[in-house]
Parts: sequence; structure tokens; C-alpha cells
Amino acid sequence: MLFSLPFPALPFIFPLPPTSIVTGLSVSPSLRGELRMERQRSFSVKSSSLLALSVAISSSILFLAVFSLWALRSAPPVLPEPHLSFGINITPTAAPSLITISDPTNFQSLAGGNFPRTSIFVRTHMRKPEKHISSGSWESSTEEVRRTVGKLVESDSQIVMSSDAVEALDWHKEKENPSAGVLQRDLVVGSNMLDSAPDPEQSSVEIKALDGMKKEENQGIKLRDCDLGKGRWVYDESYPLYTNWSCPFIDEGFNCGGNGRPDNGYMKWGWQPLGCQIPRFNATEMLEMLRGKRLVFVGDSINRNQWESMMCMLMTAVRDPKKVYETHARRITKEKGNYCFRFADYKCTVEYYVTHFLVHESKARIGQKRVPTLRIDSIDRGSSRWRGADILVFNSAHWWSHYKTQAGINYYQEGNQVHPKLDVSTAFRKALTTWASWVDKHVNARKTRVFFRSSAPSHFRGGEWNSGGHCKEAKLPLNAVLSTGFYSEKNIIAEEIIKGMKTPVTFLNITDLSSYRIDAHPSAYGGRPAKGRSSSGIQDCSHWCLPGVPDTWNELLYIHLLRNQLDSDRVAA
Repeated sequence: MLFSLPFPALPFIFPLPPTSIVTGLSVSPSLRGELRMERQRSFSVKSSSLLALSVAISSSILFLAVFSLWALRSAPPVLPEPHLSFGINITPTAAPSLITISDPTNFQSLAGGNFPRTSIFVRTHMRKPEKHISSGSWESSTEEVRRTVGKLVESDSQIVMSSDAVEALDWHKEKENPSAGVLQRDLVVGSNMLDSAPDPEQSSVEIKALDGMKKEENQGIKLRDCDLGKGRWVYDESYPLYTNWSCPFIDEGFNCGGNGRPDNGYMKWGWQPLGCQIPRFNATEMLEMLRGKRLVFVGDSINRNQWESMMCMLMTAVRDPKKVYETHARRITKEKGNYCFRFADYKCTVEYYVTHFLVHESKARIGQKRVPTLRIDSIDRGSSRWRGADILVFNSAHWWSHYKTQAGINYYQEGNQVHPKLDVSTAFRKALTTWASWVDKHVNARKTRVFFRSSAPSHFRGGEWNSGGHCKEAKLPLNAVLSTGFYSEKNIIAEEIIKGMKTPVTFLNITDLSSYRIDAHPSAYGGRPAKGRSSSGIQDCSHWCLPGVPDTWNELLYIHLLRNQLDSDRVAA
């Protein structure tokens, strides 16, 4: 309490002692009453101020809490990874700088350096696909793909994901991300891209420049001069050309969607060769080119993959499916390897004949036993079926491995001699020489167009097909590839043999473009597990889902045939 002496000139303030008497002073009753009133008034003022302050603080806290909840719900999540930065490079000779994808976990950005100019384009058409895979599933799956490759922007715009500024792919580095449950790999555009995308508003200038660059690239190169094997994968919503539900010719092993694969983004990529525009596959025009002719695929199960793709692509132009039939009433199964389908309205056939090596698989006696051998000096016994074809598409490489050829020990045979040991490359060269001799002898170059398709790459990681190898986690194409010696050597040998032939043979190079497509294999969806049994766990990272990559091989085949037709018309004129 405070006590003020009643002297106007001396406004000193002293604390009032608790007793009613101060030394040397006498407090009157009236003064004591005034002091009591002043004490009560002071207590009342303090209580009111404290109450008002408490109410103000509580209201502020409540307002901040409500505002924070509203802001968290309404604002989009900000993800720290990955980060995409956009740059423009219109001149082909300038330093690579299209777009750098930097991700602290998956990618390593480099400031310059000479790296292969490989990239993935994303062409976005703001329209629905012409055909639906299944009721209600396409739109949701397509939306997932949109999130994966980035937000859709203006019609006919492009987004480029380039590998110009990243290191070459290290096939041996991989790390597990336990929280995401997916395999992380260097230079793979992985599933963590699902929720990240460039801002369309910020990148509109870059996108327009890219459109201009694309037009500039495609000027001045004629179709016959175009290198079809060099280019980019372009995301295109108008793909696929058919569906696995609409085509009755897809083997169970290639029917990934029918076997439960939930995504469909792997179907929606088209190949765009660099520097030239290519015509879109036209099934009606292809059938007209085949009118009255035989198109024959000869090779292993990868060539069967391509043959089934061609059958599906051609069926899109057939009005009456009953007028397409197998001449021997065979159903497509894994057990049978020879098929001849007739398109009655066009009087043509599209055929497939299985041969793993193009040369004769035989047996020979070694000691007391007869063992399997490969007669690398003798053509396959089914070669009589190949004769008379108008278009022949050969392949061989998939089976030429140490595992499938018993490591070359007592396996390769020439005449009556079985080589105790022969390396696979030497045997492959001898076998292709045998094949080339057969073609030069039995194929009429004036009637028949001959193709040899290059090796199709596998994408096993963490092992081989029989030792835990896998590729299931991949949902997007690789952003860069590393050429493997196995496929390069086989292709080099094939090209060398072809150059020495008297019969013109077109080398259909699909190796590099297919190397990006780790996402397009059947992986764990290569078949339906039997009832009551779980899957064997073996993944197929060699063959290809249909629709898928083999459709692109057939598009390139179609372009080669168009070139040939244009050249023939030019000569006739």
C-alpha cells in the first residue's frame, strides 16, 4: 500500500506499514477510511486488466490455430525433391543444356562435360485416347502417368527430360529406399517423380522455344535419309495403337495388363527419330502393301513378340475379324511355334516360324551318350517354310549366351566334329555365315525384301532371370543408357556378315532405342499364377509387354517398307 503525506510542496510517497501507526505520525480515522477505499479501488482495476489481457491472449491463440489449420489444408504440399530446372539450347552444336534433372538421391548434376545427347520428350495432347483399355480404369491410370511425367500444359506443348548434364549410367549401383518401398537407381526417372512437376506458368517461354527447336530439327532431312535408330521417346496420349483386350493374338506371357499390371504408362511412348518427321503407322496402308504377299517372321521368342505385335496392329484396320484366321486352325500358345494367319480381304498372310539359333539344333554321340548339339554349319530344318516369302524378318541373339549354349563345351558341331570348347562369339559368327549363305542361295532379291533385326536388350538388375533378377520397380524409361558389350558385339558381327552378302539385307536397328525401356518388360506380370499357388518369383525382363516396345519396331519396319515403295515408284516413273 502507498501512503502520501498531505503536503502539497512535498509529493513524497512512502510505503504504508501494516500497522495503523507510523512512528511519529498519527493517522486519523477519516484518512484511514480513504486509504481503505483507495486499496479496494486499486485491486478492482488490477483484476479487470488481468481479465481483459487473458481474454485477448486466448482469442489470439485460437485465431492462430484456426488459421494454421486452414492454411495447411488449402496450400499444396511442397516437396523438397526432386528439383527440375529448365534451360534452352536451340543450336545443335552448343553445350548440352536442355533440362537438368537434379535429385539428391537419384541423380548427379554435372556442370558441363561431353555426354551422349539422349533425352526423353513428353508430347502432351489434351485429348482422350481413341480406345479404352477397360471401363473406368483408363482415366485414373492416365492421370497417374500425367503426374509421373509432369503436369500437362498447353496443347501440343513439350517438356524435355534430358540426360545431357548427368553421368553415364552405372548399372552396378543400386540402393534400397525402405520408406518408399521402391528401388532407387542412378539416372532412372523413378516413381518419386509422381508428385513433382514443372510449373507450366514458369516454363511457358522454354516450352515455346522447345517447340521451335523441334521444328528446326525436322527441316531438310528426307525420310529415306533419316537415321531411325537415333532419337527420343515421346510421351503421347494417343498411344497405344490397340489394347490387350481388343487384340486376340497376344500370348499370355506378353499380356501384362491381363495379368494384373496396374499401370499403363509403358504403352504410351512413341519413338521420334532425330532430325526428321516420320509417318504414323497406318494399318490400312500396311495391309495394302501386303496385298497378295507373305510377311514372315523367323526367329526366337523375341521375334514372336514382334510378330504378335504386328498382328494386333494390322487388326485395327480389319472390319470383319472372322476373315482373319490361322490356316491350320491353331490357337496361339507357348507350346506351338509356327503360325500362318491369313487376311482374306487382302489375300495376304502374316507368319511366324520359331528357330532359336537360325541353325539346326541336333544331337551327337559323345562317349556313351547322345547329347544336344548345335550344327552351326547347317541351316534350321524349318527353312523350307521361309522360302517364297515377300518380306522376311529374321533375328537371333537371345539364346546366344553361355548359359543356353552349355558354355560352349561339347555343344557346337561342324560336320561330324563336336568342338570340345568354342566361345559363343565365334560360334555366332559361324552360324550367321551359314544363314547368310542360305539367304544368298534361296532368296530372290528381286521379289523378297530381307530384314535382320538387331538384338533386343534385357534389363535384369540384381541377378539374371534365374537368380533373382528383377525390373518390376521401373515405371518410366531410363534417362540414359550404357551400351553393353554382349549386344554390341552381336550387332557388330551381324552387320559385318550382312555387308558381305550379295542379297540386300536391311539391318533393323532397335537395340539402342529399346535400351531405354526398362519399364516395358512383363517383369512379374508375365503370367497368371495358378489357383492356390503363388507366383514363382521369376521375373521376365527380356520379353516385352503388348502393347509396347515391339509396336515401335513394327513402326520402323513399316517406314522401311514405305521407303522401298517410294524408291520403286521413283524408278518406275
